Amino acid sequence: MSKDLVVDGIDIHVEGEGTETIVMIHGWPDTYRLWDAQVAELRHRYRCVRFTLPGFDIHKPRRSYSLDATMRILLHIVNSVSQKQKVILMLHDWGCVFGYEFYMRNKSLVSAIIGVDIGDAQSRATGRSRSIGQKMMVAGYQSTLALAWTMGGPLGRSITRGMASLLGAPSPKEYISSGMNYPYYILTAGAAGSYHSLVPFVPKVPMLFIYGTNKPFMFHSPQWTENLAGKPGCKVVAMETGHWPMTRQPERFNDIVIGWLEKPAETEAAAEEDAA
Repeated sequence: MSKDLVVDGIDIHVEGEGTETIVMIHGWPDTYRLWDAQVAELRHRYRCVRFTLPGFDIHKPRRSYSLDATMRILLHIVNSVSQKQKVILMLHDWGCVFGYEFYMRNKSLVSAIIGVDIGDAQSRATGRSRSIGQKMMVAGYQSTLALAWTMGGPLGRSITRGMASLLGAPSPKEYISSGMNYPYYILTAGAAGSYHSLVPFVPKVPMLFIYGTNKPFMFHSPQWTENLAGKPGCKVVAMETGHWPMTRQPERFNDIVIGWLEKPAETEAAAEEDAA
């Protein structure tokens, strides 16, 4: 079964009839389409909920959203689709940033988390694990996208699509615009309240973390993944892909996710302990 909802002006796509709900949140420069292969497989077991992040839809007015505004929208979406039960979060890129923050503010609404390629990205530990060259690469692409946001228009769009191509993004260029870059503008310019109020992410629910190894720098520290892997019910998987493992190796990605979601004994025990 498939149905569409509209929440706070955001088009919500709900597919599947399972008793558990997975809320899927993409990142830059993607849309809800990022999860096509996952929904095709998971919809037979779960209710899959996906949407394009506010400000990322090329067909809607261009505007930025503060962290608090984004959290309010995510809360409205989750409350609209949760059927009064906890949801599973499946997150990637900026979807991780926003999804992790959502969990820290609304722990009672989340039963498990699947994070893809973004861990403690803004931590000092991650910064120390990068070379000077890697730090320059990160600063370079982020500042370029922030500049493209301020420029807007055809030139801003061209710069954004060029950067997406350079970084190997799978999203078709017709869905990519400079409007997607506002998180980088907020991050680098400290605008709209910035993201300095982000709460350090400490998951107390079962978590699966999947990341790609074939990229010039990581978005997590070795200490973070080691600590996570040691927690009951949690798992860390490295895949020989870049930043988008769900599109580069969708079958293996889906097998990993489904295997973990089938609730092995240690995962159930961790959830029960947290609830207690």
